[in-house]
Amino acid sequence: MNKLITIPEAEKGLPSVRTDLGLLQWISSVDHKQLGIMYLLTALLFFVAGGTEVMLMRIQLMVPNNTFLSPEAYNQLFTMHGTTMIFLVLMPTLIGLGVYMVPLMIGANDMAFPRLNAFSLWMTLFGGLILYFSFLDGGAPNAGWFNYVPLSNSNFSSSKGVDYYCIGLILTGIGTVTGALNFVVTILTMRAPGMKMTYMPIFVWMMLITAFLILGAFPALNAGLSMLLIDRQLHAHFFSPSSGSPILWQHLFWAFGHPEVYILALPPFGILSEVVPVFSRQPIFGYRFLVGSGIAIALLAFGVWAHHMFATGLGNPVNGFFALGSVLIGIPTGIKVFSWALTMYGGSIRFNTAMLFATSFIVEFTIGGLSGMSFALVPLDWQLTDTYYVVAHIHYVFLGGTLYSVFAGLFYWFPKITGRKLSEKLGRIFFGMFFVGFNLTFILQHILGVLGMTRRVYTYPDLPHFGALNMASSIGAFLMGASMLVLFWNIWTSLRKGEKAGDNPWNAWTLEWYTSSPPDPKNFEAVPPVRSARPLWDMKHPENPDWKHHH
Repeated sequence: MNKLITIPEAEKGLPSVRTDLGLLQWISSVDHKQLGIMYLLTALLFFVAGGTEVMLMRIQLMVPNNTFLSPEAYNQLFTMHGTTMIFLVLMPTLIGLGVYMVPLMIGANDMAFPRLNAFSLWMTLFGGLILYFSFLDGGAPNAGWFNYVPLSNSNFSSSKGVDYYCIGLILTGIGTVTGALNFVVTILTMRAPGMKMTYMPIFVWMMLITAFLILGAFPALNAGLSMLLIDRQLHAHFFSPSSGSPILWQHLFWAFGHPEVYILALPPFGILSEVVPVFSRQPIFGYRFLVGSGIAIALLAFGVWAHHMFATGLGNPVNGFFALGSVLIGIPTGIKVFSWALTMYGGSIRFNTAMLFATSFIVEFTIGGLSGMSFALVPLDWQLTDTYYVVAHIHYVFLGGTLYSVFAGLFYWFPKITGRKLSEKLGRIFFGMFFVGFNLTFILQHILGVLGMTRRVYTYPDLPHFGALNMASSIGAFLMGASMLVLFWNIWTSLRKGEKAGDNPWNAWTLEWYTSSPPDPKNFEAVPPVRSARPLWDMKHPENPDWKHHH
């Protein structure tokens, strides 16, 4: 009954990986595991850069009327911080985890297009490096990560920074789109024998839905960036206030920008849906609801972009339509939260570091989601749109959401990728510091926003409470920075002398835990038969096929 299924001959002709060539072998690699690790290292490089930028900004904002940074330097830093964290940290991290884990989770030996996989990585890295080269050539972009026209027109921004922004993001966008195409083909055509769509791990489902979101959203951004570059270099008039339409840029940017929020949220939902059941010792509650709500989020994501534009005067009918869409998208997101909570209900939960981040994600992301719902109320949006309330909201979604889940995934999959476990003791210290620092920084920024502190300003007058709240916010940011040093030390020491993990240290159920840790250059010689969404459980309990949780 549990006879292994050998991998088809066609997949055995994969290029063999030589491990004696060192750096050259990594640079020329088309192996999905090495490319996944390089994606994560790329994200780490830019994470250090983006983190340094925000620390300088928080020093500037610690006290009223500070002169630590000039207005121009501050504008460059906040533009580069936002652009870096979204395009060069969170995106490569999630795509890198997908590139590493998806073939293992579906029982394949590589991605469908290994060379295209490498191309995607290098385009992402080179796009980021070109963006950062702007610092050496007249100054970084300074019009915000959203680069609104006319601030980014050549009349207003004569430095080359915005040109570097356009070229760098076009390149990373090309890398992202080709990566998405690779995910779609891999997941649809290379699953192990017997793995129906309804048996795929939730993480694989979320990567598939995300790939379609990328294919729908990124062309709008790349078109807008190309038009802006043509405006600046060839004096066209796509977005010029006199003969074009500055609002057109906002439409194009947010037609990408709002699906992008879910591109950065759906893979984390997938990570949570792997971590929570394993450490609750229960099958995921409502598998089909989780998948269906993911598809619903993706469809609704294309109908909410103008809620970023309520203050531009689009008129009540348009505002009403997008307000409704913004409320509706909260429903499938809420379904996921209930699904994770019900998975934990009655389970024997192990609160190791991965599970601590997973459960905290549910709380923090819910706070971010609720503050986002408040923007669906148009009059409230008008009041809060240009304040620190928005800064708090976006960080609860992207840090409290995406980054928390990445940390959960890191502690969960690190043994598979390296063969060693991360230290739980250091992991708990890291979690405690990050949790306190994060909430101290951003919960207070909601209050600052309601009090009326505008965002994107390099300093502020000495108004009641502004100084104290900003000082506390900056202290929280430095605590988060210190917690990252604990994490880096944990990774460094665990790689050298961490506890050996074995193939399946968590007693998990999906196929990636069937391979060795770390996996061989060729992932699988054979895979167990897939009769449900939990093939390793089925192998251990052949007498008791666990159908009731899947049908």
